[in-house]
Amino acid sequence: MQRLGLPRDMVDAGVYEHAVTRFREARIAVPTFAQLADPSLIGDEVMAGLASVDPDAPDPRNLFRVHWYNGADRRTRVAVPEHLVLTRELTGVDSPIVVVLGDRFPMIGAHKVLAAFGCLAPRLVTGQFDPTRHRAVWPSTGNYCRGGVAISRIMGCRGVAVLPEGMSQERFDWLDDWVVAPEDVIRTPGTESNVKEIYDRCAELDRDPDNIIFNQFSEYGNHLVHYLATGHALAHVFEHLAGSRPGLRPYAFVSASGSAGTLGAGDYLRESLGTRTVAVEALECPTMLENGFGEHNIQGIGDKHIPLIHNVMQTDVVVGVSDRATDGLNVLFNTRAGRDFLAGRRGVAPEVLESLGSLGLSSICNIVAAIKVARAAALGPEDLLLTVATDRAPMYSSELEKAERRDYPDGFDEVAAAETFGEHLLGANGEQVRFCDEAERTRIFNLGYYTWVEQQGVPIDEFVARRRQETWIELRSVLPAWDEMINEFNARTGMGR
Repeated sequence: MQRLGLPRDMVDAGVYEHAVTRFREARIAVPTFAQLADPSLIGDEVMAGLASVDPDAPDPRNLFRVHWYNGADRRTRVAVPEHLVLTRELTGVDSPIVVVLGDRFPMIGAHKVLAAFGCLAPRLVTGQFDPTRHRAVWPSTGNYCRGGVAISRIMGCRGVAVLPEGMSQERFDWLDDWVVAPEDVIRTPGTESNVKEIYDRCAELDRDPDNIIFNQFSEYGNHLVHYLATGHALAHVFEHLAGSRPGLRPYAFVSASGSAGTLGAGDYLRESLGTRTVAVEALECPTMLENGFGEHNIQGIGDKHIPLIHNVMQTDVVVGVSDRATDGLNVLFNTRAGRDFLAGRRGVAPEVLESLGSLGLSSICNIVAAIKVARAAALGPEDLLLTVATDRAPMYSSELEKAERRDYPDGFDEVAAAETFGEHLLGANGEQVRFCDEAERTRIFNLGYYTWVEQQGVPIDEFVARRRQETWIELRSVLPAWDEMINEFNARTGMGR
């Protein structure tokens, strides 16, 4: 359990004392996992102190905004997580597609900051990470390393981002403003698909004992925080919508695989609402669909491997989405010609049009995948699909400009908008949608062997144990233990509430 980052007891008392001292001096309070799942548990004194804090500031109090219940201003707290309900006017299908908005999270405008907290906080309160000595290394294809750098900084730690050099310029601009030193941004070869190159660089960094690698693809804290906090938020949104539509049925949770952390919410929703789990990948790199490989531009989802924290045996459907669709729809959703077409020719509501800027590339990918599932399963108006928008469109402004120049050399006008809408939304059919039986799940599960056992040295019995759901259920029992340790930690630092 210690090797997995999942201890329930003290690992190193000396390291722990260093963390207590640092947090006491910096006056940093740590929220519990339960508070991030249900922010109504956060005390009034903490909330009052947040009122004057800029959500983009490197202020430790922003830890108490690392949840799904922030308003559009990211300062106020809302009763129900903010979301879009996409209907036939935009999607072309009868089934409502509900998108919970990740750009409400502080500092990075993306929900990956939640994953970073879920990985670092347990290491601090169990005496595994010394903020006075260790560097937190965050390997990622983008948002997770930004979240890691943000969480590290406001927790008084030094964070290092490791990401492919071909990611959007906006990611690097943000990192340049947040890291302690320029050398804390490490660029690896390739783009979105080059996860192996990230692993190789981290293997080199891991030779220095002062570097602690937080590999989102194998950190179970990533899975657990999404299981609890994201799962709870999505269930709350469904219950809110069902209150006004009693016949509404939750059909599935749809999420691009990436590190598979967000897919952990699917386990929560399966247990609480009886939903199916849909895992999505880039069609240009069909690892789950075809044992395949390739390059793509759906920034935010890694591939060519199966993450260790992916509960494959609970995956019901696999969907492939082309980066041609996400690139094209990014242009459609975020240009004047595109929005004029959607409003005038499709009757998309103004409030939806105004919210399209909350959808980054992987968010659009999730929506296209949900449309494909709705068509493949012949779903009706009472069958609801839940998904998330990891980050927002401004993180990909440079990618939008590239796509416009490449794909629309004569300009993006109403005709181009209509063609893009027809091809990528009305044309999102049941192709590249695979409903998984036990044999399919086993095939996908087995693909992970080559990355985790042969390359990364995970013991075979530990790898195989992930086939059993009892393993995943047992993992979750660490959450209340961590919360007890967080409360004790806060008491020791004098920051208990």
